[in-house]
Amino acid sequence: QERLVQSGGGSVQAGGSLRLSCTVSGFTVNTFCMGWFRQSPGKGREGLATIYYGGDDYGGDRPAYADSVKGRFTVSQDNAKNTAYLQIENLTPEDTGMYYCAADSVDPLPGLSCPLAYSYHYWGQGTQVTVAS
Repeated sequence: QERLVQSGGGSVQAGGSLRLSCTVSGFTVNTFCMGWFRQSPGKGREGLATIYYGGDDYGGDRPAYADSVKGRFTVSQDNAKNTAYLQIENLTPEDTGMYYCAADSVDPLPGLSCPLAYSYHYWGQGTQVTVAS
Protein backbone atom coordinates (compact mmCIF):
# COMPACT_ATOMS: atom_id res chain seq x y z
CA GLN A 1 0.00 0.00 0.00
CA GLU A 2 1.42 3.33 -1.09
CA ARG A 3 2.09 5.70 1.76
CA LEU A 4 3.62 9.14 2.23
CA VAL A 5 4.64 10.28 5.70
CA GLN A 6 5.66 13.87 6.23
CA SER A 7 7.88 15.49 8.82
CA GLY A 8 9.43 18.86 9.37
CA GLY A 9 7.59 22.13 9.47
CA GLY A 10 6.97 24.24 12.54
CA SER A 11 7.06 27.88 13.54
CA VAL A 12 9.86 30.13 12.36
CA GLN A 13 10.70 33.80 12.11
CA ALA A 14 10.60 35.57 8.78
CA GLY A 15 13.87 35.16 6.96
CA GLY A 16 14.46 31.72 8.36
CA SER A 17 14.52 28.41 6.55
CA LEU A 18 12.92 24.99 6.87
CA ARG A 19 13.26 21.57 5.33
CA LEU A 20 10.19 19.43 4.90
CA SER A 21 10.51 15.68 4.42
CA CYS A 22 8.26 13.16 2.75
CA THR A 23 9.09 9.48 3.22
CA VAL A 24 7.51 7.12 0.74
CA SER A 25 6.74 3.43 1.02
CA GLY A 26 4.71 0.76 -0.70
CA PHE A 27 5.22 1.89 -4.27
CA THR A 28 5.62 -1.02 -6.68
CA VAL A 29 7.48 1.07 -9.25
CA ASN A 30 10.94 2.59 -8.91
CA THR A 31 10.08 5.89 -10.54
CA PHE A 32 7.10 8.14 -10.13
CA CYS A 33 6.06 11.78 -10.00
CA MET A 34 5.94 13.68 -6.74
CA GLY A 35 4.63 17.13 -6.00
CA TRP A 36 4.63 19.60 -3.12
CA PHE A 37 1.55 21.71 -2.43
CA ARG A 38 0.47 24.37 0.01
CA GLN A 39 -2.91 25.23 1.47
CA SER A 40 -2.89 28.71 2.98
CA PRO A 41 -5.67 30.31 5.04
CA GLY A 42 -8.34 31.70 2.75
CA LYS A 43 -6.62 30.41 -0.37
CA GLY A 44 -6.93 27.41 -2.60
CA ARG A 45 -4.35 24.69 -2.86
CA GLU A 46 -1.21 25.92 -4.58
CA GLY A 47 1.24 23.76 -6.45
CA LEU A 48 4.82 24.55 -5.46
CA ALA A 49 7.24 22.05 -6.99
CA THR A 50 7.58 18.63 -8.52
CA ILE A 51 10.30 16.03 -8.80
CA TYR A 52 10.68 12.82 -10.75
CA TYR A 53 11.35 10.43 -7.88
CA GLY A 54 13.95 7.82 -8.79
CA GLY A 55 14.55 9.52 -12.09
CA ASP A 56 18.32 9.86 -11.72
CA ASP A 57 18.89 7.05 -14.22
CA TYR A 58 16.17 8.25 -16.55
CA GLY A 59 17.18 11.74 -17.53
CA GLY A 60 17.45 13.19 -14.05
CA ASP A 61 14.92 14.09 -11.41
CA ARG A 62 13.82 17.17 -13.42
CA PRO A 63 12.76 19.50 -10.62
CA ALA A 64 10.14 22.06 -11.53
CA TYR A 65 8.84 25.05 -9.59
CA ALA A 66 5.94 27.42 -9.60
CA ASP A 67 7.05 30.90 -10.60
CA SER A 68 6.04 32.22 -7.19
CA VAL A 69 8.63 30.09 -5.37
CA LYS A 70 11.53 29.91 -7.81
CA GLY A 71 14.80 30.81 -6.17
CA ARG A 72 13.59 30.13 -2.60
CA PHE A 73 12.30 26.56 -2.78
CA THR A 74 14.42 23.53 -3.65
CA VAL A 75 13.06 20.03 -4.10
CA SER A 76 15.35 17.02 -3.81
CA GLN A 77 15.34 13.32 -3.05
CA ASP A 78 17.42 10.71 -1.28
CA ASN A 79 16.56 7.31 -2.68
CA ALA A 80 18.59 5.53 -0.01
CA LYS A 81 16.28 7.04 2.61
CA ASN A 82 13.13 6.75 0.48
CA THR A 83 12.60 10.43 1.14
CA ALA A 84 11.94 13.58 -0.82
CA TYR A 85 12.62 17.02 0.58
CA LEU A 86 11.41 20.57 0.15
CA GLN A 87 13.92 23.16 1.33
CA ILE A 88 12.45 26.61 1.86
CA GLU A 89 14.69 29.65 2.26
CA ASN A 90 13.98 33.23 3.29
CA LEU A 91 10.54 32.42 4.65
CA THR A 92 7.90 35.15 4.72
CA PRO A 93 4.54 35.26 6.54
CA GLU A 94 2.92 34.57 3.15
CA ASP A 95 4.50 31.11 3.26
CA THR A 96 2.33 30.19 6.23
CA GLY A 97 0.11 27.23 5.51
CA MET A 98 -0.26 23.49 5.48
CA TYR A 99 2.24 21.80 3.21
CA TYR A 100 1.54 18.48 1.52
CA CYS A 101 3.56 16.08 -0.55
CA ALA A 102 1.80 13.97 -3.12
CA ALA A 103 2.70 11.22 -5.56
CA ASP A 104 1.33 9.12 -8.34
CA SER A 105 2.61 6.10 -10.25
CA VAL A 106 3.18 8.02 -13.44
CA ASP A 107 6.27 9.13 -15.31
CA PRO A 108 6.72 12.49 -16.97
CA LEU A 109 6.88 12.77 -20.71
CA PRO A 110 10.41 12.41 -22.10
CA GLY A 111 12.43 15.52 -21.41
CA LEU A 112 9.72 17.12 -19.34
CA SER A 113 9.16 17.56 -15.63
CA CYS A 114 6.36 16.10 -13.61
CA PRO A 115 3.31 18.32 -13.82
CA LEU A 116 2.07 20.63 -11.08
CA ALA A 117 -1.43 20.71 -12.48
CA TYR A 118 -2.23 17.07 -11.94
CA SER A 119 -4.55 15.13 -9.68
CA TYR A 120 -1.99 13.21 -7.66
CA HIS A 121 -3.49 10.12 -6.13
CA TYR A 122 -1.45 9.62 -2.96
CA TRP A 123 -1.03 12.32 -0.33
CA GLY A 124 0.93 12.86 2.83
CA GLN A 125 -0.79 13.88 6.04
CA GLY A 126 0.40 17.46 5.77
CA THR A 127 2.66 19.53 7.96
CA GLN A 128 2.03 23.05 9.25
CA VAL A 129 4.44 25.89 8.56
CA THR A 130 3.89 29.14 10.43
CA VAL A 131 6.06 32.16 9.74
CA ALA A 132 6.05 35.07 12.17
CA SER A 133 6.93 38.55 11.03
